[in-house]
Amino acid sequence: MEGLRSLDKPKVIFVLGGPGAGKGTQCSKIVERFQFEHLSAGDLLRAERAREGSEYGALIDEYIRDGKIVPVEVTCSLLENAMKKSANNRFLVDGFPRNQDNLDGWNRQMSDKVDFQFVLFFDCPEDVCVDRCLTRGQSGSGRLDDNIESLKKRIETYNNDSMPIIKYFEEMGKVEKIDAKYNADDIFTKVEKIFCKSGFQ
Repeated sequence: MEGLRSLDKPKVIFVLGGPGAGKGTQCSKIVERFQFEHLSAGDLLRAERAREGSEYGALIDEYIRDGKIVPVEVTCSLLENAMKKSANNRFLVDGFPRNQDNLDGWNRQMSDKVDFQFVLFFDCPEDVCVDRCLTRGQSGSGRLDDNIESLKKRIETYNNDSMPIIKYFEEMGKVEKIDAKYNADDIFTKVEKIFCKSGFQ
C-alpha cells in the first residue's frame, strides 16, 4: 500500500540559484517541455498579499516592508494550497528553501507529503548575475530590486543563507548543478538531459 500512496504524492523539484541566474527563464522552458507547474514562493506571497480577505495578507505585508523573510509556515501553507488546487502532479518550486529556517519548516510541514526529486541548481558567476539583473532593470523589468545596492544585499544574503542549503542537498546527492553563464538555449539543453535522465518525458 505504501508504494501506491507515494506514487500519488506530487513530485517536487527545488529550483535554486542567485539573483539573475536565469531561474525564471529556465522554469518557463521546463513547464513547456515537461508539463511541470511552476510555483514561485515570491509570486505566491505577493499574490496572497494582494488577495482580498487573505488571512496572511497583513502579516506578509509587514514582513516584506521590513525586508524580512516571511515565516516559513505561511510560505509552506501557500505552496501546499497551490499544489492541492492544481490538476498537475509535477511542481517546480522556485526560490525556496532560501535559508535553514525555510528548510526546517519544509521538512516539518511538507517533506512527507511530497515526492522530492532533486535541487536544480543554476550556478552563475556573480558578475554575470549582476549584469543580467541590471540589464533587466534598465529594460523596465518593473522589479524595484534590480539595482546595484539591492543586488549586493541580495547576493550577500544568497551566499550566506542559500548556499549552505545547496551544500546540504549536495551531501545527500540530491543536486543537479548547471553552469548558468551561457545563453538560455544552451543551458536548457543541459536541463533537458537531466530531466530525461530522471525519467521525465
